[in-house]
Amino acid sequence: MQILITGGTGLIGRQLTARLLARGDRVSVVTRNVEAARHLLGPQVTLWAGLTQQRDLNGIDAVINLAGEPIAARRWTPQQKQRLCESRWQITERLAALINASSEPPAVLISGSATGYYGNSGEAVLTEEDCGHDEFTHRLCQRWESLALSAASHRTRVCLLRTGVVLAKEGGALAQMKKPFALGLGGPLGSGRQYMPWIHIDDMLNGILWLLDHPLHGPFNLVSPYAVRNEQFAATLGKAMRRPALLRTPAAAIRLLMGESSVLVLGGQHVLPRRLEESGFHFRWYDLSAALADVL
Repeated sequence: MQILITGGTGLIGRQLTARLLARGDRVSVVTRNVEAARHLLGPQVTLWAGLTQQRDLNGIDAVINLAGEPIAARRWTPQQKQRLCESRWQITERLAALINASSEPPAVLISGSATGYYGNSGEAVLTEEDCGHDEFTHRLCQRWESLALSAASHRTRVCLLRTGVVLAKEGGALAQMKKPFALGLGGPLGSGRQYMPWIHIDDMLNGILWLLDHPLHGPFNLVSPYAVRNEQFAATLGKAMRRPALLRTPAAAIRLLMGESSVLVLGGQHVLPRRLEESGFHFRWYDLSAALADVL
């Protein structure tokens, strides 16, 4: 297939591009920095310097939209919230417009979202049918998904990736999580009772390829079938790193440091990948200790 990717230089995009090339697909990547993307992705990938010159997406079989500024990279000032939204909404809106302008549109748009769609959901067990709480992450993801769904037609199906914390060998959230543990300062955050949806990078990539190759549509929770609480994650990570995990960081200190974005670590969602499993997809990484041992 001829596949167009946005966010192709990110944690998931880089590895997904390699997987697609290895299986014989042709990949084009939208990027703001062609030279840096060439260095990261290699000569086999066709690079597009943005989408402004495109009038349609005729000739593209599938679009995988992974673009978006990392949500936990900075404190959520009003300006940063706007950047987080615009980095997702604008390119998704443009992709949908190009798909709708195509006489032979792509057969599928697979577009990013996050378990943040559900907001801070406490003890509730969530599947794709559940609605989210009216808070910033929900509003961000809801609009993001709505823009992607505007590309849906009888010729283009749309899949939405409600992704948890992706565990990978390099980069991503785990790179930040490891730092206090390496110093012997690791432990639960706040009460530690909040659920933390996670997924191994292999299952994340396999899940995207599954949606690419099967006639599915709608939202899919890209998370391990076995959610864990923050205190269990901390204990398991400490054991995997052979470091103590006893120092609990008070919620008040986290709120002081992170402000409103502290909900990303103090809140949580008990999310299940019901629709993905019902479609026949099989996860490789169910057990957190095994997943962490692999990526570490």
